[in-house]
Amino acid sequence: QVQLVESGGGLVQSGGSLRLSCAASGRIISLNVMGWYRQAPGKQRELVATITGGGGTNYADSVKGRFAISRDNAKNTAFLQMNSLKPEDTAVYYCNAVGYHYTTGSFNSWGQGTQVTVSS
Repeated sequence: QVQLVESGGGLVQSGGSLRLSCAASGRIISLNVMGWYRQAPGKQRELVATITGGGGTNYADSVKGRFAISRDNAKNTAFLQMNSLKPEDTAVYYCNAVGYHYTTGSFNSWGQGTQVTVSS
């Protein structure tokens, strides 16, 4: 079983910055892709950014140039640096990880979510 623990959410003013962290634990063979998704009230969950084990990244158009995803492969941890935050970035942010586990094989796991609130 793979567990993802997120941290770093909170309340920030428009234009401010936050850094989210997501630590994966368990008998992990590999973490192929780690990513961040978000869900605002009344809306569907949407992709924010993903990063592969080799460092390839993908971003939603709405966050390009403002957010940066990174990872520490040695610590099975992913980060999301969020700059120039806007009120429309307000949402619950979820970490996602796709990879292989020693006993259960392939997995696609989600964190519990962390609230990000941007005030205008």
